[in-house]
Amino acid sequence: MNNRITISLCMIVKDEEKTLERCLSSIKDIVDEIIIVDTGSTDKTKEIAKKFNSKIYDFKWIDDFAAARNFSFSKATKEYIFWLDGDDYLDDENINNFKDLKDQLDRSVDTVTMEYSLTRDENGQTTYSLRRNRLVKRINGFKWIGRVHEYLDVGGVSFHKQCLRKPW
Repeated sequence: MNNRITISLCMIVKDEEKTLERCLSSIKDIVDEIIIVDTGSTDKTKEIAKKFNSKIYDFKWIDDFAAARNFSFSKATKEYIFWLDGDDYLDDENINNFKDLKDQLDRSVDTVTMEYSLTRDENGQTTYSLRRNRLVKRINGFKWIGRVHEYLDVGGVSFHKQCLRKPW
């Protein structure tokens, strides 16, 4: 019996044609659903998203990142929601870490934090990072707060797992 959790990937994007394919290629075989909310792209972002069988929704930009992210979360149908930005991706090591997480995560966990590298030095070493809630249980109805520098308002049982890279 397969007891893996199911995951919806939720993203908000705008003009991400240079980075979106790398992002989606790294996660497509792990998530069970891809939700793309486009906030006004004028490039090939939507065409790239379509190649990954994404569910694509338009969201009129209202200068509110939380509103756009909450809209993306409202479209998710799987047990857990994983969110990424268009320039995020999983490298080979972290693809395996994420697969292990999907196979082994106890359903009592409400949120999984992951390290988020904000700056790197000339050698590619992280100089500043923080943990962010990246995987959350959908049924809990966690919401984003803040028009800019938005954050997820979460509670319950939390777990930390390293799985994420930025393309610096």
